[in-house]
Amino acid sequence: MNTVLTRAKRIVVKVGSSLVTNQGTGLDMTALGNWARQIATLRAQGCEVVLVSSGAIAEGMQRLGWKQRPSAVHELQAAAAVGQMGLVQAYESCFRQHKLNAAQVLLTHADLADRERYLNARSTLRTLLNLGVIPIINENDTVVTDEIKFGDNDTLGALVANLIEADALIILTDQDGLYTADPRKDSSATLISVALAGDPALEMMAGGAGSHIGRGGMITKVLAAKRAARSGAHTVIASGHERDVLPRLLQGESIGTLLTATSLSLDARKQWLADHLQVSGRVSLDAGAVRALRGDGKSLLPIGVTQVSGEFQRGAVVAILDEKGADIARGLVNYSADEARRIAGKASGEIEGILGYVDEPELIHRDNLVLL
Repeated sequence: MNTVLTRAKRIVVKVGSSLVTNQGTGLDMTALGNWARQIATLRAQGCEVVLVSSGAIAEGMQRLGWKQRPSAVHELQAAAAVGQMGLVQAYESCFRQHKLNAAQVLLTHADLADRERYLNARSTLRTLLNLGVIPIINENDTVVTDEIKFGDNDTLGALVANLIEADALIILTDQDGLYTADPRKDSSATLISVALAGDPALEMMAGGAGSHIGRGGMITKVLAAKRAARSGAHTVIASGHERDVLPRLLQGESIGTLLTATSLSLDARKQWLADHLQVSGRVSLDAGAVRALRGDGKSLLPIGVTQVSGEFQRGAVVAILDEKGADIARGLVNYSADEARRIAGKASGEIEGILGYVDEPELIHRDNLVLL
């Protein structure tokens, strides 16, 4: 018996396209009714539940009579707009049978990248949970472009878990969990029951594309677990075809793969920084600066910067790269891109002579910096 989830009181449940549609032929009302029934059971036990559900584009395709998922952005957006109507109507009907109210929340990355909108989204979701409402979340596919997409609903589920400081993220799929290799190709592959979220070995094991209807794969689920762990949320990857999988998981039954969070959760401001998928620019460091940040918890000084790329203004969120180009941190920068390039590699005492003024001696203060 695994007791990690028995203590969970705030849960994000993500269900993929294959679990809410008849393999792309429209919504599976029996399946949606099943999820509503299980979530109602969790609510009766005192759990707060947020549902991240795919299915809008698949439903839109069915309503429009399309057999193949389109590649053109405007056609995908149109399918999402049409399908969202059916998805929301179906869920509202299913939850009403259990005397539960549901709410639709559509998010884009821009909603979470802006600090004020991030806090507004968090307040709205918390208020809905306090009112006993089931928030049903999806990416706002009707307006997003590739540049501002979350990329998949696994990532969105992790970001929502961080946003509301959930205890657990449950990712339900058509696979039994994470295997040591793709079981469809390797008969010797074995299921991983428990592992640490963020273990690099897991990313090596995961891979392969998802179904022809959805966009995810096992790698997106492993990376989602790594992201959710930053706010202290444990992640389960399990089959949505398991009978009563949600109540059984919260009763401590071992189903699928549990990826545990070991690190202490970040404070709200640093969690917001860590959750930036898109950034305005990048700052590359030398080995000494990397050691100062990672080992000593220091601020980032201009002298440790070797390269500045992108265009940004003071206060923007930038990615911080080590000497090998690996993404190691996020931070709020004290100088614009042009100014940062001019003072890169220079001592803090030289800033005023170069720029004509000095705002801060640090390029990024440690209070505005989070290691990934």
